[in-house]
Amino acid sequence: MKTLSPRYLLTASALAVTVGLGIAGAQEAQQAQQDDVSPEASQRAQEAANNNEPLGQSAEPAAPGQVMPDSFANLVEQVAPAVVNITTTAVVSQPTRGEGGPMFPEGSPFSDLFRDFGMPDMGPGGPGFGGPGMPQRSNALGSGFVISADGFIVTNNHVIDGADEIEIEFYSGTKLPAEVIGTDPNTDVALLKVKSDDPLPFVQFGDSDDARVGDWVLALGNPLGQGFSASSGIVSARNRELSGTYDDYLQTDAAINRGNSGGPLFNLNGEVIGVNTAILSPNGGSIGIGFSMASNVVSSVVNQLQEFGETRRGWLGVKIQDVTPDMAEALGLAANSGAMVTDVPDGPAKDAGMRSGDVITSFDGNEVKDTRSLVRRVAEAPEGETVEVVVQRTEGPETLEVTLGRRETAEGGDGGQGTEGPAQPSAEELLGMKLGQITPEVASDMGLPNGTTGLVVQEVNPESDAAEKGLAPGDVITEAGQQPVTSIDDLKARIDEAREAGRKSLLVLIRREGEPRFLALPVADS
Repeated sequence: MKTLSPRYLLTASALAVTVGLGIAGAQEAQQAQQDDVSPEASQRAQEAANNNEPLGQSAEPAAPGQVMPDSFANLVEQVAPAVVNITTTAVVSQPTRGEGGPMFPEGSPFSDLFRDFGMPDMGPGGPGFGGPGMPQRSNALGSGFVISADGFIVTNNHVIDGADEIEIEFYSGTKLPAEVIGTDPNTDVALLKVKSDDPLPFVQFGDSDDARVGDWVLALGNPLGQGFSASSGIVSARNRELSGTYDDYLQTDAAINRGNSGGPLFNLNGEVIGVNTAILSPNGGSIGIGFSMASNVVSSVVNQLQEFGETRRGWLGVKIQDVTPDMAEALGLAANSGAMVTDVPDGPAKDAGMRSGDVITSFDGNEVKDTRSLVRRVAEAPEGETVEVVVQRTEGPETLEVTLGRRETAEGGDGGQGTEGPAQPSAEELLGMKLGQITPEVASDMGLPNGTTGLVVQEVNPESDAAEKGLAPGDVITEAGQQPVTSIDDLKARIDEAREAGRKSLLVLIRREGEPRFLALPVADS
């Protein structure tokens, strides 16, 4: 997927001060919205809460063959009581006054000029010039929705991150303080809780995997602090990835603006299929490209936050990369799908017998299409669970039983070591590269672990296939054809074997600053 420019990618939250709307103004807008829902609808919402039933169950789906609903009014009236406005308050330090402005040395003519005009504080050393600013209270606005009658509320993590106080304003105008139960910055999800004497109207999650491109959706929230607002659109795309490891966004053209962050995206059945999170915009306003984190991701995170107050994702313990068409050809695979294992450090996968060079094609009975699908599948699996993992090897498929660890416990940098002026052993040109054998002295000079073997890339012909594949001086080739390479003769033998087998490419494993990666290098006869 094409990477979206961070210059135009904005979270859909808002500071009240930035839109010229104070908190009082937001409250007036909220008061005006209460007339949008009839007393009868409010009563039905409360009765559903008393019976612990989610709102929206009586939503009428569009008739067969109907292009679009006649109106969204009935749906809005049913689910609106579960949508909330969120106001957060935090004490923030003001930047140094005068920061970024001109700096004048003491005794300069400008220093005297400030004094002559009665502004001694603006001179060097004055509290108004380069001095620390006083802390101030900052208010921010966002949206959320109730998911249980006992007061659990879902919103975005960035809405409440760093907040000292969180206030929830319900559709009825009631305001209650909220506490943070847990957050997950990786998916930008936060779970809040309020204490209410009466059961609260709530909505339920739907299956985001059932959403199709072109389906009608409804976004509710508090855009720009204006109070409750509804906008409609369609699902423009699915499975969008922005910047996170677990990203699975629904793209929609329903208007999402600052302040909509954390608000729900409904399908026509009144189910939440997404949490409005970000927009792509050159000017900060909606241009019809909004992103909602898919409900299947959010609901899994929320369940863990409810149970543990934190996420507990499964951990397989491998480094992986996508299988490219030329890599598939080099391996003799029928299709370029699956996840190629580039390294197996100590962990669950290694204990189960997984090896570098394995291609994971199935995880816990589900097909693995690429690395992204594998990461999500593993993260959704609970720690301690034993799952079947099918790997493709040169001798055929093999099923391994892996007992998953916990990702949060295992995460931590292993600090790959760089190269600094390695010694240059005798070298030979091969496949567009000048290669040298790694000796103990070379390994020491390069900062490689003791016992490292392989070939070091000394030079790369800029017009070669190796350069096009991204190989660079300092890279270390440790495997070729899924067999260890300790000398140039080993590499030559692997090249000959690939040619004799009629393969166009040879799969090589390189390490750059400790990080492994497979590449397929063309081996056509010279």
